[in-house]
Amino acid sequence: MDNKKIRVAITHGDTNGIGYEVILRAFEDPMMLDMCTPIIYGSSKVAAVHRKAMEIEIQYNIINDAAEARDGRVNLLAVTDDDVKVEFGQSTDESANAARAAMQRAKEDMQKHLYDVLVLGPVVSNANPNREDKSLTIMLGDRVRIALLTTHLPASEAAKTITTEKIVEKGVIFFKSLKRDFRVNNPRIAVLALNAQAGAEEEQVIVPAIEELEKQNVQAFGPYAAEEFFANNQYEQFDGVLAMYDEQGTKPFNALSADYGVRLKAGISAVCTTTVHGPEFEIAGKGVADAASLRHAIYTAVDMCRHRQEYDEPLANPLPKLYHEKREDGDKARFQMPRAKDIFK
Repeated sequence: MDNKKIRVAITHGDTNGIGYEVILRAFEDPMMLDMCTPIIYGSSKVAAVHRKAMEIEIQYNIINDAAEARDGRVNLLAVTDDDVKVEFGQSTDESANAARAAMQRAKEDMQKHLYDVLVLGPVVSNANPNREDKSLTIMLGDRVRIALLTTHLPASEAAKTITTEKIVEKGVIFFKSLKRDFRVNNPRIAVLALNAQAGAEEEQVIVPAIEELEKQNVQAFGPYAAEEFFANNQYEQFDGVLAMYDEQGTKPFNALSADYGVRLKAGISAVCTTTVHGPEFEIAGKGVADAASLRHAIYTAVDMCRHRQEYDEPLANPLPKLYHEKREDGDKARFQMPRAKDIFK
């Protein structure tokens, strides 16, 4: 991808929210098109309604297939019925269905490798907290990275689902993402406590998880009482923070990332980011939405794509070993130079 522009698929989100406004506003800056080639998964009719209401002058190239996307242009791929009615500020089944249609088409095109990274437009979250999710939500700001062990659950409910195994699993995902996606050489992760004072969860669940992570060469520390941890700026000593439940992570994140925030879904093969805010129906159609979060979601996705390439490239072509390790040959361990044909083939 050295000289190739990264193709960024962007779903339009809930069509009655601020999705189109923040997407089109983001690409009012011509520098964005120097960085990537956007493909908006949406509706030309709905886009026109939003553009007219917000008096946005940006032009876009309407295409029927992602393969037709042109560099240097904002490309719009029509994936929903043009009869979708736009009702600014109203959460309707029609607008939610339009959002799902865009995500479904983007998912299909991802499997065909028609673009490089995916940025999801803002939607109302309908996540099922009882469904086991193997991915990890990481909130990214200019001062902190906070991962959520559980989402959409209050502390009392989260406590029932937290296990040592889950903390280890998510901690490893977090560690690998920091190394591969953000090129942090040896990440340090702070693990937050569930309670303000050490209790059974800390002693029986969290501490053993941290010890297991250390055995797996993950630099994990804690558990730290959340309020004291953030009040004393201890987060500055770490590359990432693992919070036990939603509010424990989102409250300090919002306070520390006032200008913008991005959500990343880690632990999956694709690069997938989104805004930290939802469709914000209360300001939809008023022309006052801030595109900073969407813009940084695009920046983050593009950076991650390049970081992964840099990280994976040497691993795909490792140098031949110059010796046998003792565990391979037992008492017969010895240094052995490789044959020339093995080096140069």
